[in-house]
Amino acid sequence: MIKYLTTIEFQKDLKRMLKKFKSLEFDIDNAKESTIELFHIRKLDNNSIFQIQGFNTEKIKIYKIKKFACKALKGCGIKSGIRVIYAFHWAELKVIFLQIYYKGDQEKEDYERIKTYLKNESRA
Repeated sequence: MIKYLTTIEFQKDLKRMLKKFKSLEFDIDNAKESTIELFHIRKLDNNSIFQIQGFNTEKIKIYKIKKFACKALKGCGIKSGIRVIYAFHWAELKVIFLQIYYKGDQEKEDYERIKTYLKNESRA
């Protein structure tokens, strides 16, 4: 089973977005089972998760969930425009959520946040 953790920055992102998208906590729990575990544990790729190139180490891979279903956005299904960035620690089967954003508010993931996370992890 995968262990899930969040960064402080992710918690701030989530708190801000919950004002607009009330179902996000439920949606994230759903994505853990139907997307992340499907991809990493069962090795089934439903084209929802994409590896972010240029930020990966031997032990940590950075991924983006592009197809994220949000119940608060009725009628959008997996084309909600919400993106979730996470680090997957292969050896420990651990996911660290780094960022969540809405494409209408932000074009791309925060590369500096990813770099900082990887830099801090390499020191640990």
